[in-house]
Amino acid sequence: MILELVEPDLQLAADLFDQLQKMSFDGVGITRDTYGAGEQRAHDLLTQTAEALGLQVSRDAALNLYMTLPGRNTFAPQVITGSHLDSVPRGGNYDGAAGVLAGIAVLAGWVKAGYQPEISVTVMAVRAEESAWFPLSYLGSKAAFGLLNDDSLEVRRFDNQQTLKQHLAALGGDCKGLISGAPHLSAANVNCFIELHIEQGPILENAGQPLGIVSGICGSLRYRQASVSGHYAHSGATPRLHRQDAVLAAAELVTGLYQDWIELEAQGHQLTVTNGQLATDALQADFSKVSGEVKFCVDFRSRSLETLELIDQRLSHRITTIAACHGVTFTLGAQTRSAPGVMDEALLSLLQSAADEQNIPAMSLQSGAGHDAALFAAQGVPSAMLFVRNANGSHNPHESMDLDDFAAATRVLGEALKIRSAGGGQ
Repeated sequence: MILELVEPDLQLAADLFDQLQKMSFDGVGITRDTYGAGEQRAHDLLTQTAEALGLQVSRDAALNLYMTLPGRNTFAPQVITGSHLDSVPRGGNYDGAAGVLAGIAVLAGWVKAGYQPEISVTVMAVRAEESAWFPLSYLGSKAAFGLLNDDSLEVRRFDNQQTLKQHLAALGGDCKGLISGAPHLSAANVNCFIELHIEQGPILENAGQPLGIVSGICGSLRYRQASVSGHYAHSGATPRLHRQDAVLAAAELVTGLYQDWIELEAQGHQLTVTNGQLATDALQADFSKVSGEVKFCVDFRSRSLETLELIDQRLSHRITTIAACHGVTFTLGAQTRSAPGVMDEALLSLLQSAADEQNIPAMSLQSGAGHDAALFAAQGVPSAMLFVRNANGSHNPHESMDLDDFAAATRVLGEALKIRSAGGGQ
């Protein structure tokens, strides 16, 4: 049963979206660089907003931001909502930020109405969700749960090659406490985590639905810095059988993996296969050369760990075959993974009920993209996600979330948070 409705402060959210856009526009899209000036400006804006609302503001060793409306029972595990504020380079304004602003709009509405929950509710602005900057998935949420190690601090940001340790220290983070201190979050001190996020694909748009309730989140298996090495040679003087062509080898691998994807889908596997980067050496490659090196990446995603292992085996087999055929050498580099996220059935039911009670259409769908909710779920925290319809995809400057859709999703989020923080729906 839905409690008395309390309207979120949607005007506040709209104003914050505008401010974020203005402070983050890079001339083409939105750039809020992880542990850099862009992400920090967004965190400063949300800190000022939370303090003006009278919320309790705190940070952990990794500088994740927590904005809390205390409940009557401050000893009970807190209800957390939120998402991230960083973006990919030249991305959009809504990816991640929508989840933080929705949570703030809900708490702002409660503050205006004089409503105090039984259990404390926290809006978390997670650091470093976008692994485009540092080659670690869910860096900020992993830090909150104490899952990073000394090696994690030495990973380098792709653009400036400075380490995570250097970036953290520059912003006032606690590198020592991050590794040796007690984790800020655990399954014991978090009642649940509900993340609102724009959908990053076309399913809601094509279905004409404003809202999605996420039934599960894909895990990933990635090789971020792979390469194939052959031999540079003259394009006119080197016959076909004497070539060690890295471009040809890379092309055969990409097309072969695409065929594997088709075959595995036909067998019932849920999977995506992506090679988002493919490049010759700009200083050595030339119009009149057989290329001797290609750098590339591989990104496999699936809800099934078995499927991820299977496509990884296919990758290994193709590399062996192609290397023998063309006299080239493949180097995959370090493998990174993220676990699939299993959503909590009770929370999914709660979100659906909140949508039904307000006559807001909502459909069930999977998330092909990774989200912090998957990390929370893997740590034993009951977790769920809401997707907001978004045209033109994500990770590009053309994200197009309608604020009416955002308002509907925020209202559903608010009622779910209210019931959960009143001790219901558990």
